[in-house]
Order: sequence, then structure tokens, then C-alpha cells
Amino acid sequence: MSRTLAQILGLLLCILGWSFVGSTLAFGHWRVAQLEDRGGSPIVATPWYWSDLWKDCYDNTQSVVNCVNFMVLWEVKSHIQAVQGLLIVGLCLGLIGIVLTFPGLECTNIGGGRRSKDRMLITAAALHLVGCASGMAAYCLYINRVVGAILHREADPSKLSYEMGPALYLGLVASFLIILGCAVHCATACSGNHPKSRQPVDPFICEKGEEKELSSGRKDICGPAKISRNVSPYKMASVVTV
Repeated sequence: MSRTLAQILGLLLCILGWSFVGSTLAFGHWRVAQLEDRGGSPIVATPWYWSDLWKDCYDNTQSVVNCVNFMVLWEVKSHIQAVQGLLIVGLCLGLIGIVLTFPGLECTNIGGGRRSKDRMLITAAALHLVGCASGMAAYCLYINRVVGAILHREADPSKLSYEMGPALYLGLVASFLIILGCAVHCATACSGNHPKSRQPVDPFICEKGEEKELSSGRKDICGPAKISRNVSPYKMASVVTV
């Protein structure tokens, strides 16, 4: 029962993690920059610049929002294209892993025996890990660009300095949840006891001089047949017939 609950918990962690990863694709504020209002206006209006994978935007506390969408894909910066591609590949692998996880659960009636279910569960965990690695590479690549912009800002104060937005933190948390779910699946699959299948062996029927395999697992050499004198011919005939 505990093994089944652990597998369900791992599946829920993976689904929750990939849901967070998918939400970061549509989530804004991948990088954020705040500017002080120096216009001398009596109304406080703090401007914000923020960007995501699809547009650059400007808004302030007066709910004025202006966005510029990335119209053509091949005109987008190369690192943004790489981030988009890595996240989409990771989501596809995660979806395949979730589909393979269901027949690998012990509580389902599909997927075959326990051994085949555990193999399917390990395969799904491997797909989750590869997809998670793709997603983490995307987040780290974007974080690297943001940190590089911060360093350039220190060298040239006239340039706009961006900071990491909440979407990046959400993506890192999602990657941790996926890795945790994969660890639970691998632990439950490797802890299962798989009895070795043994073919039925008749330890009494063998030719003279050949090896016979006993039920205990060791082998013995057939010796000359020893027939008790007290056994009646009728009993001997019945044994041979059987």
C-alpha cells in the first residue's frame, strides 16, 4: 500500500512541476527593471520595464501598459529562441513521461506484471529527467543573460539593468519538483522484489550418468537405479506409468 501511495505521490509531483513549467511560457516578468520617476510630477508613477519570451512591455502604477510583441520568430534574439525551443522540448518529453507513468503504476490494471511495470516506470522517470534537464538549461541560459546585463550595468550606468523575474524562480521550483517525483518513482521501482521464474523440473526422470536438478537448486548425478525388494511389481508399474 505504501509503495502505491509513493508512486501516486511521485506522479502528482511530476504533473505539478510540468504544470509550473508550462505556465512560465505564458507568464510575464521573466526580467524586470524599475526606474525612478524624475519628471517632477506630483503624481507618483513608477515606471516598470519587463520582458518575457514573447514581448517587451512598459507599465507604471497608473495601469498604463504598452507592449511590443515579437512579430517574427527569426528576428528574435538567439538566446530567446534557444530558451523557447528547450522549454517546448522539455514539455513534450514530460508529457510522454506522464503518459508512460500511468501504466507503470501498481494500482492500474494495464502494463503487465510487476517487472514490466517497474521498467515502464523507470523509462518514464528517465524521460522526465531528460525533459527537466532541458528546462533547467533554458532557465539557466536566460539567467546567465540577465546576470550579464547586470554586470554591464555596473560597467556602464547609462544602460538599463534588469533583474530576475518571478517566472524564473517558478521554473526552478518546478524543476526541483520534477526531480523529486522522479526520485520517488526510481526508489519504488528499484525496491520491488521480483521473484526469479523457475521452470518446473522433474528431479526423478533422467538417464543414467546425466545430471539432475533438485528442487533445492543444486545438481546431482544420476546413479544406478536402486529398487527396494519390498516394493510390489504392481506399485512399480504404477510409478513408471505416472
